[in-house]
This record gives sequence, structure tokens and C-alpha cells, in this order.
Amino acid sequence: MMSFLNHLIRGISLGSVYAIIALGYTMVYGIAKMLNFAHGDVIMVGSFAIYWGVSMQGLPPVLAILLSIVLCTVMGITIEFIAYRPLRQSASSLVVLITAIGVSYFLQNLALLIFGANTKTFTSMIPLETLRFAGGDISISGEAIVTMLCCLIIMTGLTLFIRKTKPGQAMLAVSEDKGAAQLMGINVNGTISLTFAIGSGLAAIAGLLLCSAYPALTPYTGSMPGIKAFVAAVFGGIGSIPGALIGGVVLGIIETLGKAYISSQMADVIVFIVLIIVLLVKPTGLLGRKLQEKV
Repeated sequence: MMSFLNHLIRGISLGSVYAIIALGYTMVYGIAKMLNFAHGDVIMVGSFAIYWGVSMQGLPPVLAILLSIVLCTVMGITIEFIAYRPLRQSASSLVVLITAIGVSYFLQNLALLIFGANTKTFTSMIPLETLRFAGGDISISGEAIVTMLCCLIIMTGLTLFIRKTKPGQAMLAVSEDKGAAQLMGINVNGTISLTFAIGSGLAAIAGLLLCSAYPALTPYTGSMPGIKAFVAAVFGGIGSIPGALIGGVVLGIIETLGKAYISSQMADVIVFIVLIIVLLVKPTGLLGRKLQEKV
């Protein structure tokens, strides 16, 4: 029982990271109707920015983290402006998808040129000690505590931002109807850029939490977590912020328990099998809405 609780805690912690990453996918798709498959590589860039600042330049961790968030935010805006905005009006979704894959490979190869292919050891930036309960049988690492708290704070803050602020209301309007929002005086391009900025800034935080818990950093660090976070977004209902949280946590638990009780090699397969089953039963995901198309 104690072992199961330990695995469950680790699964919730991992799922919290997936949920934060999934927010980037779900916000961009919900508002711009685009799948930004370069999002996982923004996580990698943010992690390398922190590694460069702390391990190579000797910067204080807080300053390195802030620089990483700023870099990823600017990168998100730049990617949207250069790669996606010219395609938004006329290009098909397939063209946008191919462009996103191209941006992903560009970021990976840029990191290879700058930092090389060797695995870097990422120093954890979380100073909390491991908490132990039940005579030491149950343990919660400092990284797990901070990750779960960050996930809850980010989800709550983002929900309040969208519901209570003018930029958030503009995001809701653009997600419903870009043309009507523009007629009402909303800056559609600015709103979509803000969405990319928020998602990319959160990617930097996700990179910090991910690499603090799993301290190995390569140019491909963000690829698989990015794919799994996309699965989490689809699982919970892409376009739904609560869905990203539920999908991420459920996915993390399934993956961790699968590794512990079935097979570490089969854990990823189990995750995708569960996704397929859920989509067969509910194609829009757990909290997704079925869109009605007017003809």
C-alpha cells in the first residue's frame, strides 16, 4: 500500500508537469485553432537557458529562471509572428502542422550546434527537502511538492485571468469567432500573440520543473514530454484548461503505475492505448465540447 502511494504521488507530480505543458497546446488550439508542435522544444530551450545561466555563467538561480521565462516568451511571440501568422488566413491545417514540425527541428538542431549532443546534468533549483511520513515509508520530494503547487497556482491564475480580465475576455471572444471579435474592435493578432507568449512562458517553468525532477538535459529533452502533454490535452479535451489539468494528472498516474506494475518499456504504449479508448468513447476528450458547424 505504501509503495502504491509513493507511485501515486510521483504520478501526480509528473502529471502536473504534463498539465503545465498541455496548457500551451490547449490555449493555442482553443484560441488560434493551431497545433504548435514546436512547443516541446520551447521547453528544451528554456531548460538550456537556465543551465547556461547557472552552470556556465554562475548567475543566481532566480535570475536565470527569470531570463529563461523572458527568452521563451519572446521566442513564442517570434515563432507566431514569423512561422504561423502568414499561414493563418489562407494555408491549410496540414501546412501549419508541417511548419510547426519544421520549427521543432530548427530549435533542436540549433541547440545541437550551441550545446552539443552530450547529456548535460541539470542542477535542481528547488531547495526543499524530501518530506517523509508513516515512519519514512511514504516520501514526497521537494520537486514533487513545488511541481504540484505550481500546477495548481498556474491553473487557478490562468482561469481567473481569462474570466476576469479584458485580455482574457478578448481571448474568449477570439476563440469563439475571430471575425466577429475583430468587428468588435479586438486586436486578433495581438490576442493570439499574447496566447503564444503565455504558453511559451509557462513552457520555461515546465522545463525547470521537469529537469529538476529528471536532471538530464539534451536537445531532445522536450520532444517526448511535449508529445505526451499533447496527448494529455487531447485526453482532457483540447481547448479546455481544466481538461489540461485532468488529462495531465491522469496521464502521469497511468504512466507511473504502468512502469511500476506492468513494464517500464510498455508504459508509453499503455498511455496511448488509454488515449485511443477514451477517444473511441468520447472523441472530444473528457471535458471537450462538440462544435456545431454552420453550413
